[in-house]
Amino acid sequence: MGVKHRHQRKHFMNYKPLVGLAAVAFCTHAAAQITFYEGDHFRGRTFATNQPVSNFKSAGFNDQASSVVVERGRWEVCDDSKYRGRCVVLRRGSYDSLQNMGLENRISSVRPAQRDRQYDNEPQPVLDTPYEYRRRPNERLSEVPVTSVRAVVGPPEQRCWVEKQQVATEPQRQYNVPGAVIGGVLGGILGHQIGGGTGKDIATVGGVVGGAAIGAHVNSTTSSSQYSTRDVRRCETTAASGPPQYYDVTYQFRGVEHRVQMAAPPGRTITVNGNGEPRTT
Repeated sequence: MGVKHRHQRKHFMNYKPLVGLAAVAFCTHAAAQITFYEGDHFRGRTFATNQPVSNFKSAGFNDQASSVVVERGRWEVCDDSKYRGRCVVLRRGSYDSLQNMGLENRISSVRPAQRDRQYDNEPQPVLDTPYEYRRRPNERLSEVPVTSVRAVVGPPEQRCWVEKQQVATEPQRQYNVPGAVIGGVLGGILGHQIGGGTGKDIATVGGVVGGAAIGAHVNSTTSSSQYSTRDVRRCETTAASGPPQYYDVTYQFRGVEHRVQMAAPPGRTITVNGNGEPRTT
């Protein structure tokens, strides 16, 4: 997350990491390597530790955890005190719900996993890095006003189709061959009649050619314009449709405009920490 300009910062936020729109970043907490949350999706009260805890009762968090963030290392969590009962190993990442593991509201102890030991039960985290916009332990939060919300549907779509189109062809002159032959015969007769004397051969040849031309002209037919059809591909750009992919939200914090992308539209306010960074609650 960088400063978009001098008076605007942009964040990327999602209250449901499963949707896939939340940005993630490595945020190291100085005093914690694993943080437990009372509610799903990293909401509610928190309990954090970087040491083994054999019984969560001492922390007032026994059978209370519903989601977990592991910031560093691998941790073994168990549903009974003193690391007994059903245990799983959680590696670095975000686990937005413990329900699928059968550990929701059941964790009673936790300790770092042994490096040289092979564990059978090591589930995959929802996010490979800690969820950035979760609430940190002992972090003070406040509500700030939302100034605008814009639903982003997606990029424009191109719609294409194929349609039939008529195309005019050039007219073609069609000659009647018998007519040209008859014209040639008549021209030969005319040539003999016109020529006479020594020039009759030339006249005859001229009569044959001319008669053939006359015959062809008289007996030829000119076709009318012809039409053929062909496939033509046409395309047009249309506005995108469907549900919004995310919501572009703008809010004010201490006179500075911030922006965040969310999977669902917010209310009139948004929760932020002391630096103006959005937080889930």
